[in-house]
Amino acid sequence: MAGFASFREFYPYYLSEHANRTCRRLHFAGSCVVLAVVALAALRGDARWLLLAPLAGYGFAWVGHFAFEKNRPATFRHPLWSLAGDWVMFWQILRGKVSI
Repeated sequence: MAGFASFREFYPYYLSEHANRTCRRLHFAGSCVVLAVVALAALRGDARWLLLAPLAGYGFAWVGHFAFEKNRPATFRHPLWSLAGDWVMFWQILRGKVSI
């Protein structure tokens, strides 16, 4: 994998690593659970719930990559850009620009 000078260069690679529909669906589900955990932490006023957010987000995503996409998550090489890619893809799924 080549280096990337910007997120704009990275994102097409990120999308190519999510060609499998089930993998994208699992990413979307994990992101929804993360949002629910953040809401729960805010509603309960207990930040300890936030410890579940990475487990939910990465758990769903990594099952998608290892079991369905059959590749290594970009998180291992580009953790911040990959995290940003997750949320950009989530927003694009909501807007109908990426299918699930």
